[in-house]
Amino acid sequence: MEGKTMVEIDGLKMEVDLRTARRIDTFAVGDNVKVLCKDYNGQYQVKPGIITDFANFKDKPTIVVAVFYEGTWGCPPSIEFIHLYEGMEEKYQMVRADDEELQLSKDGVIERFEREIQKKRNEAQDLQNQLAYFKKHFLKTRKEVEG
Repeated sequence: MEGKTMVEIDGLKMEVDLRTARRIDTFAVGDNVKVLCKDYNGQYQVKPGIITDFANFKDKPTIVVAVFYEGTWGCPPSIEFIHLYEGMEEKYQMVRADDEELQLSKDGVIERFEREIQKKRNEAQDLQNQLAYFKKHFLKTRKEVEG
């Protein structure tokens, strides 16, 4: 019985060779997942995500996952849609996330997005003010300056 073990599933006892046993996970749209993402430096980071779609393409069935990037100093938080299909294992790997594992605070994430939105509004207003100043004071004709 080398490499084999007894497993009971729903009252049915089976002998399974663990060397060749495979685990099959089932996922559904809306499931919380953890995605291991390889960055441009070859480093890996685990990001929280949620399955948004299963695209049943003939050649490459694809799982679409919305992945949340918290952002860092100078980089705002963002949501990126990644596409998982056969051959993407080098760049992305996905596993189910338990609700207790998710380290995100809903209120904290919303606050960060709102803060970033306000920052962009302030930047837009600053650009509007600079444009108005430019139109009023720069590139005047000699007649307008002497007038």
